[in-house]
Amino acid sequence: GKIDQQVVFVPNTVTGDRILSRIVRVKKNYAEAKLEKLEENSPYRIRPRCIVADKCGGCQWQHIDYEYQLKIKQNQVQETLIRIGGFSNFTCETILHEQDLSYRNKVNYPLGISENGNIKAGYYRYNSHQIVNINQCPIQDDRLNPLLKEIKEDLQHLQIPIYDENTKKGALRHLCFRIGKNTGEILLTLISAHRSNDAIEKQAQKWLQRYPNLVGVCLNYNPKSTNVIFGQETDLLAGRLYLKETFAGLTFHLRPETFFQVNTTVAELVFNQLLTRLDLQGSETVLDLYCGIGTFTLPIAQKVKRVIGIESQGISIEQANRNAEVNEIDNVKFILGKSETILPEIDETPDIVILDPPRKGCQPEVIETLLNLKPRKIVYISCHPATLARDLKMLCENNDYQLTFVQPADFFPQTPHVETAVILDRL
Repeated sequence: GKIDQQVVFVPNTVTGDRILSRIVRVKKNYAEAKLEKLEENSPYRIRPRCIVADKCGGCQWQHIDYEYQLKIKQNQVQETLIRIGGFSNFTCETILHEQDLSYRNKVNYPLGISENGNIKAGYYRYNSHQIVNINQCPIQDDRLNPLLKEIKEDLQHLQIPIYDENTKKGALRHLCFRIGKNTGEILLTLISAHRSNDAIEKQAQKWLQRYPNLVGVCLNYNPKSTNVIFGQETDLLAGRLYLKETFAGLTFHLRPETFFQVNTTVAELVFNQLLTRLDLQGSETVLDLYCGIGTFTLPIAQKVKRVIGIESQGISIEQANRNAEVNEIDNVKFILGKSETILPEIDETPDIVILDPPRKGCQPEVIETLLNLKPRKIVYISCHPATLARDLKMLCENNDYQLTFVQPADFFPQTPHVETAVILDRL
């Protein structure tokens, strides 16, 4: 909302609400307020389908009608490209989406101790480190719900100390699940400040016997006092260290700590849209920056002459090579290193470059090198419209490229986050 042309952000509201709010923070260009009273409901306001939605920080938009969520995100992408990117002559495609609940294939729950001494697991309250205890979650794949409640009870019975952020004492820090949306295979990972012990290893075998879809129980060792969830070392306690998932017709091995799109179904929709728009002829050389475990690299490789993937995480490169081997794809080369370091050393001009950077966007060195390489097409997949618009502006400002395709996608229903895939054509 606005007060005298000053933008005011008020959480837990919807366009059309009439509210009473209290200003809690004033910045140079905007203010932040707290909702004091809801005087009149917006027509887009609905009753949340989770009993802790007003407390839990996992979903911020459960009170908003889903069709209106999609409209907000579509407009956000379009307006950001206009306002920050300076673009005017482009078409923003209808946002891709699927189910608005039960979509997450990976969840990481911090662990804590409740006032009555029981183990709690859940998401943090908004803007805090206070855990909201849950036994099920409407946005995670619903096949994970029985495991969440029962494994908490098992950990309580084992009496393994839970890590305390304040005192830095205790062992278990997070309970993590990953599931293959298309295969149903599940990985369970405990993150601990200490190494494993016999009690957890014995329990791991029992979990494998109890849950038919559970293929592996892992323990990740993270003794560091940071907000980073996973440490550098993961030990196998029972079963195998990966689950199998199918994506774009290929089989992928997914470890607990490697990145894979959290919404498998929508990721496939985006990939198929890009494949149609790129109109590949089979003779192209493709460069895939920030390639991860080869999620897009390997399916693209089946359609082109050659693909080079660049990724800075060693474990992801290891998995990417393994996934290439599993699918018998031999026209791919994966290089370990930072994109801004490796890209200037590439001694050939690719026809197509794929960018899928983290939230902060591409480094300036990457943009500069791309402008020198001048590939025929650039595909940019972004999880943050503002950094996407900033990078696209730099790529297009001297008329080197034209924005020809903009595809928003709702990877994270019930949250404000939106993904966007775009294609730039060289002029």
